[in-house]
Amino acid sequence: MQDMFLGIANAAPVGVLAISRDGGIRFTNPALCRIFGYAESTLIGLPVETLLPETAQSGHRHLRQSFFASPSSRGMGEGRTLFGRHATGRLIPVEIGLGSTGEGDEALAVAFISDLSHKKLSEERFTAIVNALPAGLVLTNADGTIVMTNPTLDEMFGYPADVLHGQPIEVLLPTRSRAGHPALRASYMRAPEKRTMGAGRDLMALHSSGKEFPVEVALTPMTHADKTGSLAVVTDISVRKKLEHALLQANANLDEFTYIASHDLRTPLRGISDLLEWIYEDLPPAAMNDSITKNFDRARQRIARTERMIEDLLLYARASAREYRTELTSPRRLIEEILELTPVPPGFTVSIDATDQNFTTHKTPLQTGLRNLLDNAIRHHGGQSGRISFTVREEGRYFIFTVDDDGASIPESSRDKIFKLFHRASGTSAGHGIGLSVTRRMITGHGGTLVLEAESPLGGACFSIFWPRFEMKEED
Repeated sequence: MQDMFLGIANAAPVGVLAISRDGGIRFTNPALCRIFGYAESTLIGLPVETLLPETAQSGHRHLRQSFFASPSSRGMGEGRTLFGRHATGRLIPVEIGLGSTGEGDEALAVAFISDLSHKKLSEERFTAIVNALPAGLVLTNADGTIVMTNPTLDEMFGYPADVLHGQPIEVLLPTRSRAGHPALRASYMRAPEKRTMGAGRDLMALHSSGKEFPVEVALTPMTHADKTGSLAVVTDISVRKKLEHALLQANANLDEFTYIASHDLRTPLRGISDLLEWIYEDLPPAAMNDSITKNFDRARQRIARTERMIEDLLLYARASAREYRTELTSPRRLIEEILELTPVPPGFTVSIDATDQNFTTHKTPLQTGLRNLLDNAIRHHGGQSGRISFTVREEGRYFIFTVDDDGASIPESSRDKIFKLFHRASGTSAGHGIGLSVTRRMITGHGGTLVLEAESPLGGACFSIFWPRFEMKEED
């Protein structure tokens, strides 16, 4: 029987240690020697305090005598971490279970020791990750009591560390929301699932100062130590809400500008034009000469140019409005429709290298943007004949539509400014320098990007539109 016990003890993956009443070590197995860094049998006869931290050695004799006075099987240090001392002097986190064997002077205390170093390291890594997260974490049990928060959440709500532990989750909610929350929480715990809270509406949280602030909350069920609960990821979206408000205000200002441009500018401009025509009609033919006629023509041109500028500004203001209607099309068919509707001068040839692969998209803004790039290539080509190419390739979740020509390239000094409002590559360029700004604003408003390529295969100007091949979910 003794041989069987020794065989079992020596094969055990945990450390086994037998101690006599006087604290002398009477037995160790290979696992215990490995845990504490000693060669086998070298611990026999040494006091058990050899394996204890120096701070625990003085009080251990009393604890040992107390155990031998009333030996029983039990765990040691429940609720706190115990440490042993390695042969090198470093401390080892351990878990200890106690038992006894024999009677009288032959009685031995038997300790079963597990090395928790790897577990402790994993817990420390997990704690470090949780503490470093930029989002707030709060773990609650099934009845809504807070059992864990991370520093980000404590700081977000203005509480010192550990103050929230043991408090109901409702303490983080505005007073008006607390009464109905237990029922919502109970409903969630009956059918827990991963989900976001408050979809389509604003959620408010309560800071320790009494001020409310907007948050986003993602919930997931969690089981820890055989107890069910829920983990909430909380993000303070105050800054985002302020930016959204500022953007709404900017859009409102833009709408107001659109109204002013449409009425308060166009109306007096039309009155000036009418007044000019009346003066022209009232002048007797004898008073007209080439100089006066040219000045009237210049005035008419400048009025027309100002009216066109107003139209362009209105177009720019509307360019970011999102088109929600989608259609099934293909890159090739989309480009072919543009060429059917856009007159290309006889001296120009247009080539298409595009797929027939169908996809559902916001067709109108993409087609308008490509048509603008085609018009741009023709208008600013600098010659009466030339080549223009449309190419389409896939890259990730985008179709990349490229419009290239063999005309005049864009000067290096203008490349960084080409998309700015009212910028023209040169003083001789036609238009008001608003077309590319409108195009980029429209493309960007639908999740795409318009870029000026660094190199042009045909030697002129080369623009690419990165356009989504499929619609992303709003939260993406």
